[in-house]
Amino acid sequence: MKITLRQMEIFLNVVKSGHLTNVAKEMKLSQSAISMSIKELENILGRPVFDRINKKLILNEIGRAFYKEIDPLYKKLSDIEYEFKNSLNRGTIRVGASTTIVDYLMPPIICNYMNNYSDVKISLKEGNSKEIIGLIKAGAIDVGFIEGIVSDHEIIEEKIGVDELIVVTADSTMNDEYYIDSLAHKKWVLREEGSGTREVFLDYIKEKTEPLNIFLELGHTESIKSILANHSCLTCISKIAVQGEIDKEKLYQVKLKNFECKRDFLMVYHKDKYQSGLFEKFTYFSKKMISQMLIA
Repeated sequence: MKITLRQMEIFLNVVKSGHLTNVAKEMKLSQSAISMSIKELENILGRPVFDRINKKLILNEIGRAFYKEIDPLYKKLSDIEYEFKNSLNRGTIRVGASTTIVDYLMPPIICNYMNNYSDVKISLKEGNSKEIIGLIKAGAIDVGFIEGIVSDHEIIEEKIGVDELIVVTADSTMNDEYYIDSLAHKKWVLREEGSGTREVFLDYIKEKTEPLNIFLELGHTESIKSILANHSCLTCISKIAVQGEIDKEKLYQVKLKNFECKRDFLMVYHKDKYQSGLFEKFTYFSKKMISQMLIA
């Protein structure tokens, strides 16, 4: 007897849940069918892969080694199956992007792509850079577009552009030139932890100043801009996110000495991702458009 794809699927779902009843309900199978599948799998392997602890199935050392081999293999087989159900210009691309990119770069990319390829559907999820990496690792999205720093051996990253971070305020009287350390005591509003914007900015200034007086953390760039308009405070933000407000003199860029904070825009995907024709066509289109928009 050999291991089947169905047994792999049940095994991975049990690993995720730990309870046979939950897996049975999710897969619309009987609990006995789930239990039998696990027992058959263990018989094929010749040893148990789970410890039964407090009515919950926990991977043992053999199970952890098996999971490490099976999980990427099953994901790749699922990708291949999905690909052969879709043609090059038909199907769904699952995209994730961090807040800055979702708000200011992705809308024209998606609209233009779907106008050119009407049979392609694009599913877009938003999150900070850390959350997008998590979605890729969970297999919930095909490709992500983020900013900041990636340090994960499972993730492939491609640099697709450079973004400038600037310090801005709604206070029109701040028209002198400052060093960043002279502003540390002022009220700062920043993105939440996990944000690429926050991570790059704080890493850049860590040796230039004492810790900032961060009085508020928010999960969205537009919320930060609203706070700036009604409070005497500062933020560090992508220049493309506030260029309109700066042009209309609703916000002002603070002039800083020895301050040039830039970050890479990255396209990221899992190292085991099956790169279908549809995937390659969409990612090429996206990289080209982002490059054009950043130059403009």
